[in-house]
Amino acid sequence: MNTFTAYGRQLGRQIARRYYRISIKQRILFSFIVLITLSIGAMGSFSYWIAAQEIEDNAYAGSRETVSKTAQLLDSRLNDVALSVQSLMLSDAYRKMMVDVLSHEVSNYYVHLSDLQYVLSQATFNQPIIENVLIVTPIGDFYSTTQIRAQDNSFYGSELYDLSKEQPGGYWAKGHYDRLFTGSQRVVSFIVRGIYEYPYTPINNVFIVVNIRESRIDELLNKGGEQAGRNYYLVNGEGEAVVESRWPFRGRFPWKPVLAEAGKAADPQDHYYSYGGKEYLVNYASSAVSPDWIISGMQSRDQLLGKLQRVQRITIYVIVVFLLATWLISNKLTSVLLKPLFKLRRLMRRVEENQLSVVYESRYEDEIAQVGFQFNRMMSEINTLIADVKAKEKDKRHAEIRALTAQMEPHFLYNTLNTIYCKSVMGENDDVNEMILSLSQMFQIGLSGGKDLIPLADELSHMRQYFAIQQKCYEGLFEYKVTVEDEALLSCLLPKIILQPVVENSIKHGFSDRTIGGRIDITFSREQGLLHICITDNGRGLDAEQVKQGLVRAPQSRKGYALFNIRHRLALYYGDEARMDVGGEPGKGSRTDLWIPAEEES
Repeated sequence: MNTFTAYGRQLGRQIARRYYRISIKQRILFSFIVLITLSIGAMGSFSYWIAAQEIEDNAYAGSRETVSKTAQLLDSRLNDVALSVQSLMLSDAYRKMMVDVLSHEVSNYYVHLSDLQYVLSQATFNQPIIENVLIVTPIGDFYSTTQIRAQDNSFYGSELYDLSKEQPGGYWAKGHYDRLFTGSQRVVSFIVRGIYEYPYTPINNVFIVVNIRESRIDELLNKGGEQAGRNYYLVNGEGEAVVESRWPFRGRFPWKPVLAEAGKAADPQDHYYSYGGKEYLVNYASSAVSPDWIISGMQSRDQLLGKLQRVQRITIYVIVVFLLATWLISNKLTSVLLKPLFKLRRLMRRVEENQLSVVYESRYEDEIAQVGFQFNRMMSEINTLIADVKAKEKDKRHAEIRALTAQMEPHFLYNTLNTIYCKSVMGENDDVNEMILSLSQMFQIGLSGGKDLIPLADELSHMRQYFAIQQKCYEGLFEYKVTVEDEALLSCLLPKIILQPVVENSIKHGFSDRTIGGRIDITFSREQGLLHICITDNGRGLDAEQVKQGLVRAPQSRKGYALFNIRHRLALYYGDEARMDVGGEPGKGSRTDLWIPAEEES
């Protein structure tokens, strides 16, 4: 006893130490969970007990009502079958057949068989529950030719015939294997003696057999689908199954003592019976068409009260919801106290994501707020330093761009001035005037008021002035063509003096081995949001791979420097958004493609 007490005290101390080590937030949460669980558990148990009583009463009442309605539905269908048989016996084809039966005339058998096809088809059409109909007469059997008659089995030698003699007014036979037609499927049969015209005298040796498949009776009993654990069965007064398609106990369930015991009960429509370790609620109602038939509904008491499981689930859900609410409330209480610190932590995480514009704001002046204000001063200094670095980098980039642009100022100026001088000495004043005007306009556009980006229209004007000068310097050497697929592209901005160096390469290097026949084609198009510039010539070509390797680093000589300069400037302006590609083969001309973001002038 002392050992057990000591162990209990030791365990209690361990639990206490663990409890003291947890945070206040966790202790509040634990207290709320215990309190809410006890209160909700008690309320749920009480609610469950009340709901169980109500659901049980409603389930019993619903079961009785369903059995009664099922019995009415079955009687209605069986009456419809009987009416179909009466309609058949009132048909003209049946009347003619009966005339030959009474006179024992067998020669017209096939005529009557053919005439009765419509009547038989109409009966099965009006009552889909009917599987087949057989008219048994001394002159032969009449049936639908869509069915296959089992010729080896005669109705007069069957058990159905023996039972019909005991019940001459017609009767319903319980489920059995159909021996009259092929297939040997289980059917329920309605047998009635044939009658003749008024006064509708029954004929002893003429019978009409209507077969209904057992499964259809079963579907009729359980019309609308099975409810959980509830099935309806058709039995006779001896407790034997009329329909065995859904017979779960294979005849072992003691229906006869159940019905007998239920008949002694105060309420004859429902009765509890224990079988196989389970308690079943048995409801039954007699058929009005066949009084010996009883429609019985059987359902396990546990399954009958299955709705209580929903109440249990709802109770559990309510407990879970309140536990979650408890967790939220406890979190809210602790969050109110630690809100400033959590806020500062979130700001620091945003700084880790490079969001440097964050500012800590607080109405409090406590220690955490002071830390937050120090954080603001630190972020202000960091932003100032970053802004200074960005400004210096921007100035550096602009200086580099302008230096590169300045390097692309037309170095053809000297040759152009010499050509102008020679033409002036030779008295070609018109050419001199045009060249001077073109050169002036080129420099005007090249200056562009200090702007680094100019519209495509201005760049084209600069290039055309260059072409005009070159065509005066090299008369008859080349022709050019400019194609703009979309006039809206003329307002797109691009770095100035970006086209002239490429064209100059075509003239200076591509056409260096010829005096006439040169051609330059320049195309401007829009491609996936980019301005696509394609410049081709039919000059002596180039080694594309060697030129592409030269674009990676600046060449040591002026040769190839123009393309490197253009590529470098595009990278400074647009980064990876702009691209440049050079193609061509020796002796087959060259091609230069530029892709520049299509930004229109605002």
